[in-house]
Amino acid sequence: MSQQPKRIVVIYGTRPEAVKVAPLIRALRDSPLFTPLVAVTAQHRSMLDQVNEVFGIRPDFDLDIHEPGQTLAGVTTRALQGVQDLLTQERPDAVVVQGDTTTVVAAALAAFYEQIPVVHLEAGLRTGNRYSPFPEEINRRLATQLTTLHLAPTDRSRGNLVAENVDPTSIVVTGNTVIDALLWTVSRRFDYGDDALAELDSNDAPVLLVTAHRRESWGAPLHAVGRALARIARIHPELRIVFPIHRNPLVREAILPAIRGISNMVITEPLPYDGFCRLMNRATLILTDSGGVQEEGPSLGKPVLVMRDTTERPEAVEAGTVELVGTDEHRIVRSVDRLLSDPAAYVAMAKATNPYGDGRSADRAVAALAHYFLLGPPATEFTPSVLPTSEILAAAH
Repeated sequence: MSQQPKRIVVIYGTRPEAVKVAPLIRALRDSPLFTPLVAVTAQHRSMLDQVNEVFGIRPDFDLDIHEPGQTLAGVTTRALQGVQDLLTQERPDAVVVQGDTTTVVAAALAAFYEQIPVVHLEAGLRTGNRYSPFPEEINRRLATQLTTLHLAPTDRSRGNLVAENVDPTSIVVTGNTVIDALLWTVSRRFDYGDDALAELDSNDAPVLLVTAHRRESWGAPLHAVGRALARIARIHPELRIVFPIHRNPLVREAILPAIRGISNMVITEPLPYDGFCRLMNRATLILTDSGGVQEEGPSLGKPVLVMRDTTERPEAVEAGTVELVGTDEHRIVRSVDRLLSDPAAYVAMAKATNPYGDGRSADRAVAALAHYFLLGPPATEFTPSVLPTSEILAAAH
């Protein structure tokens, strides 16, 4: 008699999680060994739904916990109760969580309470500073303590886990599924998703893509970012600065007064994931405080300047394609100006190193799950390589 497929509940709540679990959900669906059940907490609502639509994912369960003005404690308690009720009802063979959100901690804790194995996708990222990024660094550490199978994106992430006395046999280096998602999406050339960006492809003018939203930067740091962008726009009138600005009022109130009305500044609402991938591919360089963009930009051969003082993704910094510039106004201006004015400096950063994945991370994750359940051999682990951008994108086909 053939064995029934293992039932795996994949739980997520935000847009970045949705992007990174989408390739895994597709790979689980393609495997005869597993039946994936998709559950969303909807910690974020509209942006989450849009990513699910791009990848053709229809959640089996929607806890719909989002509330206006929600607090971290509120998100945690509503997610914890909702996930525990779901797990009590469904009794899956394992629960998959991804990354470092409040949903991750709540879902992992609920699974622990029900004595259901937790699989942590993108395990082992660390900055060493519990308040940077906040609250993500502590979310990662807590998730590690509740996890049975750790799917680490890089060998450095594995080392972080081993240093915390995690059993090495419970860790598999898969690469990061964000690259699987990126390559699939970029290869399909979706629309930008905003009419204001239609003219970007009519010429080859340089484009600076900007994103900023991190909680630890609220207040004075984001005011400095706004001032820096205004100065960059004046110094480089040929530059198109594209800023899909976060919906959080605190972000907008800090940045918009300095940049509103500048002729070469294009401010849009947050873009759909597929449109944002196309914009990253069109950009000349990227200025961001996003974790995911630090992984995606180098895979497209784009220099990435990170407006943070710490990063849990140091591999690209060491490879030279990512630079930490913090939120100091003068340093941001100098760094952007150097890359736009010095071709040698730009080329040195634009080397298309790919330390995070090769488009096959989800397959490795499924193989690791199969081995955990004694349904297959050990997974072949990810080894980073350096490829031209054209070859990286070709991997998506």
